[in-house]
Amino acid sequence: MSTVEPDALSAPDPLEYMALYEGVRTKRIFAFLIDAIAIAILTSVAGVIVFFVDIFTLGLGWLVYAFLWQGVAILYTAFTLGGPEAATPGMRAFGVEMRLHDGSRSSPLLAGVHVVLFWVSVTMITPLVLLVSLFSNKKRLLHDIILGSIIVNSAALSRSF
Repeated sequence: MSTVEPDALSAPDPLEYMALYEGVRTKRIFAFLIDAIAIAILTSVAGVIVFFVDIFTLGLGWLVYAFLWQGVAILYTAFTLGGPEAATPGMRAFGVEMRLHDGSRSSPLLAGVHVVLFWVSVTMITPLVLLVSLFSNKKRLLHDIILGSIIVNSAALSRSF
C-alpha cells in the first residue's frame, strides 16, 4: 500500500478524516514520557562523557553541564522528529507522527524550534497552555498552532491518502 502526501493547502479536515486525530492527545502524553526517559538516559551518558572531557580541559567542561539536557533534548528531537519517520521513538511506539499543514514532513530545524517552543510555552505560560488541545478540533497544542504542524495517527494517514 503506498502513501501519498496530502496536497491540500491545509491540514486534513478533522470532520472528514476523524481517524487521523482519534486518540492523538493520549498517545502524545505517553510518547512524551518515553521520550523524556530516553532523553534522561542520553543526558546521563553525555554527562559521563563531559566529565572525562572536563578532566582534560582542566575544568572548562563544567560550562557544558548548564545546558547539557537542553542540548540533548533539542538534538534528540531535531534528528528524530525532523527525520524521515517524522516522529520521535516515543511517537513511533504509539503510532503518531508530525506533519505540516501541506502534509509534508518537518525539517530538523523546524523540529528543533518545535521542542523549544514547547518548553518555552510550558515554562513561561504555565502547563495550563496544554489545555489548548481540549478546545482544538485537531487536538493541537499552542506550539503546533504557531508552527502550523499537526500530529496524526500514522496508520490512519497511510489509509486516508
